Amino acid sequence: MTISQKRFNGNSRSTVGTVSDIYSSVRLLWSRIGEPFVGYSDSFSFNSPNGMCKTCEGLGYIEDINLNELLDWNKSLNEGAINFPSFGPDKERGKAYRDSGLFDNDKKLKAYTKEELDLFLYQEPIKLKKPPEEWRKSAKYVGLIPRFRRIFLGDKEFNKKRYAKHLKNVVENKICPTCNGQRLNSKILSCKIMGKNISDFTQMTVKENLVFLNKLNNPTAQFIIEPLRKQLESLDYIGLSYLTLNRVTTSLSGGEAQRLKLIRHLNNSLSDLIYIIDEPSIGLHPENITKINEILKSLKDKGNTVLIVEHDPDVIKEADYIIDMGPSSGDQGGEITFEGTYKELLSSDTSTGEALRIKHHLKNDIREAKSFYHLGPVTQNNLNNVTVDIPKHVLTVLTGVAGSGKSSLVKAGFAKNDNAVFMDQKAIQGSNRSNLLTYLGVFDRVRNFFSKKTGLNKSMFSYNSKGACPNCGGKGYIETELAFMGEFSQTCEVCHGKRYKPEVLNATINGYSIADFLELTVDEGIIFFDKENEIQSKLQAISKTGLNYVTLGQPLSTLSGGEIQRVKLGQYLNEDVTDSIFIFDEPTTGLHEADIPILINCFNNLIEQNNTVILIEHNLSIMCEADWIIDVGPGPGLDGGKVQFSGLPVNFVKENKTLTSKHLKLYTENN
Repeated sequence: MTISQKRFNGNSRSTVGTVSDIYSSVRLLWSRIGEPFVGYSDSFSFNSPNGMCKTCEGLGYIEDINLNELLDWNKSLNEGAINFPSFGPDKERGKAYRDSGLFDNDKKLKAYTKEELDLFLYQEPIKLKKPPEEWRKSAKYVGLIPRFRRIFLGDKEFNKKRYAKHLKNVVENKICPTCNGQRLNSKILSCKIMGKNISDFTQMTVKENLVFLNKLNNPTAQFIIEPLRKQLESLDYIGLSYLTLNRVTTSLSGGEAQRLKLIRHLNNSLSDLIYIIDEPSIGLHPENITKINEILKSLKDKGNTVLIVEHDPDVIKEADYIIDMGPSSGDQGGEITFEGTYKELLSSDTSTGEALRIKHHLKNDIREAKSFYHLGPVTQNNLNNVTVDIPKHVLTVLTGVAGSGKSSLVKAGFAKNDNAVFMDQKAIQGSNRSNLLTYLGVFDRVRNFFSKKTGLNKSMFSYNSKGACPNCGGKGYIETELAFMGEFSQTCEVCHGKRYKPEVLNATINGYSIADFLELTVDEGIIFFDKENEIQSKLQAISKTGLNYVTLGQPLSTLSGGEIQRVKLGQYLNEDVTDSIFIFDEPTTGLHEADIPILINCFNNLIEQNNTVILIEHNLSIMCEADWIIDVGPGPGLDGGKVQFSGLPVNFVKENKTLTSKHLKLYTENN
């Protein structure tokens, strides 16, 4: 059984209830004993046409246009009253309103009559009776709102991506007026158990769900109630009792998501399984890691073998047996450098042993906070009218137990700040053909380079075009669909995974074909392109983040969340960026303790360029490097959402009033 570290996808239809399979049990319960009977289990799904609200199609919200952002009421059409790039006065879409002959183009929008505004904003398509000469004969006049909706809020993903930065200021999500955010239609919501419909139940916390079930006495439904109770108790045991089943998974922290994956196995009575768990401590506060260790031990005590890929010292020290891989990363790794107990590891000469022996202290050279960004009041998830000041041009660590509201606070607080750059661990958009070079925007230059040196046409060096292996289409592998199983991939027997035609592979520079080049690491690529400044500088920036071992042709889909975040960081290290706010969500994910100083150097470089760096982080060694600490808590969910401390790290440890400060004090004293 493999439990990966990847977060849930960005589907807004995915909730805590759906990914944990608990919502299936809840739907079954309401369909069996809810009154009146309105349908079977599938009718209670907001993804089903029978159950969903028709207005929002089961999303619970609708996209609405903020006219005060889209329009400048103090301007006329000639002055550019429509505040959106493609609707400028000299753009085709903007000209449609000026050339219609329906308006005084020099009249300020604020002076429009109600009739003029209705015509300008809401008119459905009409043929103009007396169109001006500039008007296209076949064209119809359409009001701004229906036209904007069709272009940007319809199914045209290209327009949404192209204008994403501008749309975030103009388009806002509003609770669906029909279902009031409940996702389901009125017929389904009329079905109740003890006065609660299914939406009421999913809006309650897990703790409240359990109280509800304990009061429910229905012998005919016990075969549903008991398994449902066990599922909810698992969430409670794992420390997620504050979550609601309708919480969308995109709003979950890394720690919440990882624990949610683990609960499926808590009630599993199977034994003799091999569990391979990739970084179970991801996104977890030191206080939460104790519970994770208990869960891992319980899996072992059932007669299973538990193999953990982990960097966190608090998890490593609980292991019965430790295998250390190294000595370095990439092609300089792959060897077993140590096997034994934690005590033996501490006295070893491996990079892990050395990192665990390092004594950590709060840094002395604190940058002074001279000015601040004022955030709030923020009301979102468990945050209620919260405000906080974050210092400019310093390194701020935002911490607190998992689910306390850290990410929600900073993301909502900077949501409309155009200078804010959110560095999360979400997968980079692109196909499985995208690699590091395509993301950096230099693969075209690489193909030009090979074309110039070998004489072959540039298009021949693209595995998406003329140069692709005819057998695998440039993938390097062949996919085979197997009955009752997923797809099976095997290396292409013609190109042997090289992706290209033989004639392309035979075209070499200093003995390297383009396929050989794509197998080079970032550091090797820097040497290869010693006379190509633009390519070399971009690769050097990636190397600075510690990704020197990644191969140039490695598909982006194979990178971990932490690696993806560092690729994004590398792009900015290569640019002259100032006065920006960089917000990193758990940047130490996937990092060995010995690699953290590399990341700190990158953050310091950004700050030296007059930028602000904010880290949402639980790692104690990162906290030791902070200029400013903000602690959110005291607990998760409704027990959190409050700023407990904001100030200098030395005062944070000295006051020692929060869970985080206690752990940080212990960490620095023990070292």
